[in-house]
Amino acid sequence: MYYYEDKWFKLIQGDCIERLRSIDEKSINMIFADPPYKLSNDGITCKSGKMASVNKGEWDRSEGLKDDHDFNKKWLLECGRVLTDNGTIWISGTYHIIHSIAFALMEMNYYIINEVTWNKPNAAPNMGCRCFTASQETLLWAKKSKKARHVFNYSLMKELNGGKQMRSVWDIPTTPMREKTYGGHPTQKPKELLKRCILSSTNHEDIILDPFCGSGTTGVVAVENRRKFIGIDTNTEYLELTKKRLLDAEGEITWMNYGQNPF
Repeated sequence: MYYYEDKWFKLIQGDCIERLRSIDEKSINMIFADPPYKLSNDGITCKSGKMASVNKGEWDRSEGLKDDHDFNKKWLLECGRVLTDNGTIWISGTYHIIHSIAFALMEMNYYIINEVTWNKPNAAPNMGCRCFTASQETLLWAKKSKKARHVFNYSLMKELNGGKQMRSVWDIPTTPMREKTYGGHPTQKPKELLKRCILSSTNHEDIILDPFCGSGTTGVVAVENRRKFIGIDTNTEYLELTKKRLLDAEGEITWMNYGQNPF
């Protein structure tokens, strides 16, 4: 099993449901989850101006409505166990999976704080020309109960939005090539998207978990902004990519020299 621990982050290889069971109960302040969208259906899309397959890997193939929904409930249950009572969870997805997740959250008595639309100004064109061009994803921001006292750094978000209240539609381009210096992931999210999620709902030295770590964008933004990070992924190569990005992020900031392991 791949495992790497640094002063400010841990990377763990394996099935997220199994690995989550090894994490202490109510020890995580915020979770960002980018689960499989189950959209690898042998269709086509546009990538860098060329026709390409939509397939991401076997991990992204649908097992059928019931099994996909059961999977969502299982990993959400384990996320709820490790999340603090006042912690929050962000979940991203397209229409292929996000409605199952929203229903699962309601079944489990989560309270949905916001539904955020990530609008992609530079979204890839539609190749089939038989429907509207998909140019957005949905992010659900939720907490374990309506009465939970969740973190929301309202003033900071207003400041980042030019002195105006930040709304729930975010215009953010897709991941730029400069964020793929060490390589990329087929579902890699841009740092700007994670920056808004993390800065809005956590404080310095909070612990952030990503159960579907991918190329580690959640961790990079967390470390750059003085948060601790735990990442889980099934793929060792992506964890190595994440490690390189995180070590690079560490090397650019001086506040790391605390000398004490924050975990």
